[in-house]
Amino acid sequence: MSGEQSFTKQKLWGGRFTGETDPLMTKYNESIGYDQRMHYADVRGSQAYARALCQKNILNEHERDEIIRGLDLVEKEWAAGSFQLDPADEDIHTANERRLGEIIGKHIAGKLHTGRSRNDQVATDMRIWLREECEKIMEYLKDFLMATIARAEQEMDVLMPGYTHLQRAQPIRWSHWLMSYAHSFMADLERLSQLITRFNKLPLGAGALAGNPFDVDRDFLAEQLGFNGIAGNSLYAVSDRDFIAEFLFWASMTMVHISRWSEDLIIYSTAEFGFIQLADAYSTGSSLMPQKKNPDSLELLRGKSGRVFGQMSGFMMTYKGIPSTYNKDLQEDKEPLFDAVNTISDSLRIATGVLSTLKIRQEKMRASLTMDMLATDLADYLVRKGVPFRETHHISGEAVRLAEEQNLSGIDQISLEEYKKLHAAFEEDVKNVFDFESSVEKRTAKGGTSRKCVLEQIESIKKSLEEVN
Repeated sequence: MSGEQSFTKQKLWGGRFTGETDPLMTKYNESIGYDQRMHYADVRGSQAYARALCQKNILNEHERDEIIRGLDLVEKEWAAGSFQLDPADEDIHTANERRLGEIIGKHIAGKLHTGRSRNDQVATDMRIWLREECEKIMEYLKDFLMATIARAEQEMDVLMPGYTHLQRAQPIRWSHWLMSYAHSFMADLERLSQLITRFNKLPLGAGALAGNPFDVDRDFLAEQLGFNGIAGNSLYAVSDRDFIAEFLFWASMTMVHISRWSEDLIIYSTAEFGFIQLADAYSTGSSLMPQKKNPDSLELLRGKSGRVFGQMSGFMMTYKGIPSTYNKDLQEDKEPLFDAVNTISDSLRIATGVLSTLKIRQEKMRASLTMDMLATDLADYLVRKGVPFRETHHISGEAVRLAEEQNLSGIDQISLEEYKKLHAAFEEDVKNVFDFESSVEKRTAKGGTSRKCVLEQIESIKKSLEEVN
């Protein structure tokens, strides 16, 4: 086999081997079927590495420029969907280098891999790729938060029951419920921003494991590729996948929030509650029952949280037993990561669509407010009269029991005389307790459900959105 044929057909590692690889092993080993999505990151990393090799006179300026030009053409083929894979392409690195040799000649292209290993190459590609995907995800999350804020501002006057143990508890604002999730998703956004900063360290220049023998300028490479520093140990650089585990945890936690948000809305959309109605665009029907309108979008969001968690737990089981530096097990990092990125990206956009288009049924929310939900307000009324809360809690409970025994529609129907029998501190102004708007407006401590507090929450989230990069 000629040298030119050998460059094209042999594996990058093929010089050591004389026997043929089992075809099943070849298929089992290759990753090009899924890691080709990192084509842009691989091209960028290779172009930067060519510049660094030129600085050390491994490449002359003409060779550097030819490699950069050729890689630009390779990337254009990927972008246009015209890149033709070869059966010998094991992975995205092999494919790009092979095609580069076909475009600019194998002599020059063969110099690009000097001092570089696929170990530090793939670690670099993955960080570049994930960084850019995380930046997209941050924008999807910001869009969802802005949709949440918009509804909270527009529907400030809508009251609804707040629940504990799925039992009616106290009246709240619908906007207060919305902002409860805004705080969870804002924390997710901040965590993702911090995660990007943490993993944005350059592995390139670590070689296979021991470092680069040509003293390439790693700080220059980091600057060229948008990293905020370098991975400071070559063994660590090629083997670290903590950033993937951390992203998978982040995605799992965010999907948990999406799932809980979805569960609330599924409950609120039932006929028994009737608080909201999903748009047709995010609902489906039944193949048997014509009357059905199912919240499939929300159920899928709830279900896919388990999928993302499964990707995290599966990868962690792979990662836990790997000895130091690079091992082929680490090839199993990509599919869980890619799937989680796809799922969280789609889920955030679906959630934004659901929230932006659903209709609320204000009258149903209001009708679900019952006077027993003001029992705490009744206890607070006596507290303001100087009665200890431990006593007022018991007295308010007696009022609820009295209303039930007398078959009254609520504690507001108990006469003043009866209230005075419960405690002498009750006066004519007790009737002012039985007002839902008054109840929510009394919750004025920061974070409460009064109008002032909800508006403060909205402004706080808006400010936080401006501060997150």
